[in-house]
Amino acid sequence: MKIVVKSKNLEITPALRAYAEKKITKFEKFITAANGDYESLAEMMMRTEREVHIAELTIEFRGLVLRGEGRTDDMYNSIDEAVDKIERQWNKFKTRIHRKLQGPKISEIAPPVDDGLRSPENLEREFRVVKIKRFDYKPMSVEEAIMQMELLGHDFFVFTNADDDEINVVYKRRDGNYGLIEPE
Repeated sequence: MKIVVKSKNLEITPALRAYAEKKITKFEKFITAANGDYESLAEMMMRTEREVHIAELTIEFRGLVLRGEGRTDDMYNSIDEAVDKIERQWNKFKTRIHRKLQGPKISEIAPPVDDGLRSPENLEREFRVVKIKRFDYKPMSVEEAIMQMELLGHDFFVFTNADDDEINVVYKRRDGNYGLIEPE
């Protein structure tokens, strides 16, 4: 597993770098077991905003992304918080895989619903883009996309559907189920 530790608005001391790398390497045996011979990457970004120390840890392997962020007044505590979040995601991932191998598959995806976002009050407010993200679309099944969305802690996930090679979006509905948006 390749480990990258970098910073923004912060000088990384050798002790801080060693601490971050030590925390990240504990995932190495799990990732290697799950990943086999595939290349994997763990990236720790440390930065400060005002007096808050932020540590973002992203681990990529086999098309999956685990991401954890810690925000505290101490960088060591922020690293611990980010690592703890990744550990929880990893355990959740393992549990889902175990259930998927033993239990029934998701057989139906609920159709999208009108959630009131097109109300006149919402249409009148100003829309502006505050962040643009770019990423590679990797072909995957709907179930894999839902799992990836849950691992990232997002409410939606854009992916290339392996069944028809079309770009789709899965999203979490208010009732706890999932929806799928696909082109006609």
